[in-house]
Amino acid sequence: MEFLTGPTYAYGLWGVVIFNVLLFGWFLLSFLAPRRPAEWRSMGVVSAFLVALFAEMYGFPLTIYALSSAFGSRLPANPFNHLNGHLWATLLGLPDWAKLGVCQVGSVIMIVALVVMGKAWKQIHRTRGDLVTDGLYRHLRHPQYSALFLFTLGLLIQWPTIATLLMWPVLAVTYFRLARREEAELLTRFGERYRAYAAVTPRFLPRIRPHTGGIDAVPAISHGPAAARRFARPPSLRRGATTLASPGRHTTGLEDERGWASR
Repeated sequence: MEFLTGPTYAYGLWGVVIFNVLLFGWFLLSFLAPRRPAEWRSMGVVSAFLVALFAEMYGFPLTIYALSSAFGSRLPANPFNHLNGHLWATLLGLPDWAKLGVCQVGSVIMIVALVVMGKAWKQIHRTRGDLVTDGLYRHLRHPQYSALFLFTLGLLIQWPTIATLLMWPVLAVTYFRLARREEAELLTRFGERYRAYAAVTPRFLPRIRPHTGGIDAVPAISHGPAAARRFARPPSLRRGATTLASPGRHTTGLEDERGWASR
């Protein structure tokens, strides 16, 4: 507990910085699995976010130094023990148990995000060539990106810094643009089929009242180097309605090399 609440300077732990950057970076890299240049550039923004966060969490507390100069009277007598780094509670003058509570709230959010990301990844790979439109993909077109946003928000709740607060909107815009780019490719490839799916499936935030229309799958076909996936046919395109020439694949950049999948 001396590390958390004692009078010592609880930073300068650069080995811990490197360990956490590699650990969390490995988790996110495994689940997001970038393949194309645009995806790697987006992953680079995530990596920069992690480096900036853990560099201040365990290395050099730049934000705490800045706040000590600006709001010294509102900070504890020793702002440099680790518990006082949970700044949302510290700046509000909350007791130590509340600071630990804020830390745990952030941790729970991060765990939930990793679980969602992992489930989405498993759904993609378990199908071995089929389009994923059930489970998480029935409610969101990009559940892995949504989980990434949730994960980084959990980190910001747990340990806010000036750098990461400025970087988070950049991260969000980067993945929003990547999602739009992927969707444009899907629309070009599948036309009204993808348009119909996107019309009833939100991009990042699930509907409060999920869409209740059924989704019927069409057979998959093989096409090109990537595995084909079934495209879920919404009610307006079921048999007996407008018939499409051939079943297609539904892909995003994230799953481009692993198979075609709706997000």
